Amino acid sequence: MQPIRVRLTIPDSVDPVVLTGPRDSLLRRIDAAFDSMVSVRGNQISIEGSAEVVEEVTAVFSRLITYAEAKRPLAVGDVDRIIGQINHGTPNTSRSSDDILLTDRGRVIRPKTKGQRRYVEAIRSHKITFCVGPAGTGKTYLAMAMAVAALKQHEVGRIVLVRPVVEAGESLGYLPGTLQEKLDPYVRPLYDALFDMLDAQRATTLIEQGTVEISPLAFMRGRTFNDSFVILDEAQNTTPEQMKMFLTRLGLSSTFVIAGDASQRDLLGESGLDSAREVLSHISEISFVDLEMSDIVRHSLVAKIVDAYAMAEAPSKRN
Repeated sequence: MQPIRVRLTIPDSVDPVVLTGPRDSLLRRIDAAFDSMVSVRGNQISIEGSAEVVEEVTAVFSRLITYAEAKRPLAVGDVDRIIGQINHGTPNTSRSSDDILLTDRGRVIRPKTKGQRRYVEAIRSHKITFCVGPAGTGKTYLAMAMAVAALKQHEVGRIVLVRPVVEAGESLGYLPGTLQEKLDPYVRPLYDALFDMLDAQRATTLIEQGTVEISPLAFMRGRTFNDSFVILDEAQNTTPEQMKMFLTRLGLSSTFVIAGDASQRDLLGESGLDSAREVLSHISEISFVDLEMSDIVRHSLVAKIVDAYAMAEAPSKRN
């Protein structure tokens, strides 16, 4: 198996010397415990080895960073204890239950609002989760984080990212370029989230290997997704027929997340997102989560923009 390389970015709040120890004593301890190559330059930690070993070493540094951010002094004994816990699968008691993923840049992704926590818990406990909310509430980003975490923990074998690609009356067939080039503008938000969580080289490799698959909704018919984490984004632009077709692709050991914003529809007629709630809300294995403006975690101005448009559109909806 070909080795992989991951680069972690040490947060600005952590002194790299705290993680490596005096004269690199902690770093040497980690290096000796795993069949890997670890180096620290500036605020970058480079880890090279098999996928399993890289995950273990990443977990070690994740806990060390957590300790350092809490201003806890680190000693060789702390490193040995953490390594022992990793090797024996002992739960990480220093990790918050809210934590979803440690990115390859050393940043922890976790829900920031009560609504987002409901969303994450729904994904963890249901095979199919619908999430509806305005822009900036983390619908797609948190789903992607959950998908990457599931892939890293070997809970699924691949991630499938799906979006409807017929918007505002435009069809793929009329756009220039290859299918991949046609898809790029539509799936760019999914790419952005993926590359924010994984090292660029690693993310590109996963896409090239097909471990992360980008697919238009129109190409879902006839497929079954087993051992997969599947995200359907911009679901408000699906028809009821498309939504039914997509949901019936669910296979064994898979999780589906469907995200959409009812206020940003580009298609006329009934939305598959709305019809799904009417038809499926009584099924206990399916969860519906609504995020509000209070769950917006982008720039504070985004919440004001969403609120202003909602107020401006309210009279026209009543008429």
